Amino acid sequence: MYYIGFDLGSSSIKAALVEISTGKSIGVVQEPETEMSMLALKNGWAEQKPEEWWQYICKAIERLKKTYNISRTQIKGIGISYQMHGLVIVDKTGKPLRKSIIWCDSRAVEIGRKGFKEIGEEKCTSHLLNSPANFTASKLKWVKENEPEIYKNIYKFMLPGDFIAYKFSDIINTTISGLSEGIFWDFKNDSVADFLLEHYGIDKSLVPDIVPTFGNQCVVSEQGEKESGLAAGTPIFYRAGDQPNNALALNVFNPGEIAATGGTSGVVYAITENLSGKESTRVNNFAHVNYTKSSPLIGKLLNVNGAGIQYRWLLNNLAVSSYEEMNNLASEIPVGSDGVCMLPFGNGAERMLNNLEIGTRLVNVNLNNHHKGHICRASLEGIAFSFVYGMEILKSDGIDVNVIRAGNDNLFRSEIFANTVATLIQHEIEIYNTTGAIGAARASALHKGNFKNFGKVIMDNDHVMTFMPFKDKEPYLKAYQNWKKELELILSTK
Repeated sequence: MYYIGFDLGSSSIKAALVEISTGKSIGVVQEPETEMSMLALKNGWAEQKPEEWWQYICKAIERLKKTYNISRTQIKGIGISYQMHGLVIVDKTGKPLRKSIIWCDSRAVEIGRKGFKEIGEEKCTSHLLNSPANFTASKLKWVKENEPEIYKNIYKFMLPGDFIAYKFSDIINTTISGLSEGIFWDFKNDSVADFLLEHYGIDKSLVPDIVPTFGNQCVVSEQGEKESGLAAGTPIFYRAGDQPNNALALNVFNPGEIAATGGTSGVVYAITENLSGKESTRVNNFAHVNYTKSSPLIGKLLNVNGAGIQYRWLLNNLAVSSYEEMNNLASEIPVGSDGVCMLPFGNGAERMLNNLEIGTRLVNVNLNNHHKGHICRASLEGIAFSFVYGMEILKSDGIDVNVIRAGNDNLFRSEIFANTVATLIQHEIEIYNTTGAIGAARASALHKGNFKNFGKVIMDNDHVMTFMPFKDKEPYLKAYQNWKKELELILSTK
């Protein structure tokens, strides 16, 4: 018997099967095998068709069943992870009224900025723990202002994962975690943020019913069976945005635990019980998957736009043939790269730098003494230092650090990168072989509430290694302070 999990990204859908008895991953497929299309009618816009997501979900189910010779009745539960902050709006028949305005669409930035000012920064930070910014609520307000004919026909708004659950079940609902990522949740009153809806002129009837993150949220309908190939009556047990879900996949549930990803961009997602919104312009705060009124666990999300994209740029533009070669070159250079510093902020405005766009900077290069090995090491160190800098921001906003857990991919495969972060924060980094889709599938078991067993499944199946901090922290600290001095010099001129 199996659980199935989906990870709805903006480039593809991944689907995973896990064995219920052991939690072992049986297989993962991706649809499409290339990339999903994205429509950008104007600069800064990004839209996708929700119905296409559903078509790829159905194709992924069919591939898993055929590849692993599994019948629909062997799948006993569904978990859904999805790209955060997207907006799906449907009419009374459940038909999407327009394409989804997805997470990376920036058309609502000014609406959010204006809302933050007019509602009041103190009220937003104490009740929403965030600025309305460019999140789902502001995108819905944009539709109201710019597409009134569409807006007046809205029956419900949904987040992307809510739409997939609806297509399976013909029932529209959402979660507190989901509403919080859309900035619809009032943490102080533990309710939908009525004051934000009123300010934006959004009718509360558009908000879906709320169900628990873990539990029997709905079941596959007869129509859902016909389209998806999963048996009618199969329960959807779990739903969460991709970053909270990545944390779940890494067994990150408690204060002091941090989930990190080091892909094209980097993410540090820290759990806390502290409802501080002090850094709400630089850090996002969402209800974590195990948030309850009695135990208000918050996921503080800090993003580093310029992470792996910088190392990839070097691969494409230096005279090197592989990441392995770059890592080998870097390993021949001492800690601190003999003074060479690289600031990895060349992937647009950095939220953690108060939305400044400072670009990537390479400084202190001596043309007689330094070579591409120094640049490779300085790049890895610079990205690691940006993670540490972000953690300092998180610490100032009330988080503790006990352990970092990360997936066994991208930057965390580099010993230089992982050792630099571990040594500077003086905490171990545990590496796991897992994915968002596997995490979502396993999370189906949490409707039973056994978090201890859930963590054991991850340790038994996925743990790869642990990076321990080096005892001699001094060379790393000196290099970090040198890097930080260069960053602060640039920030002081902005």
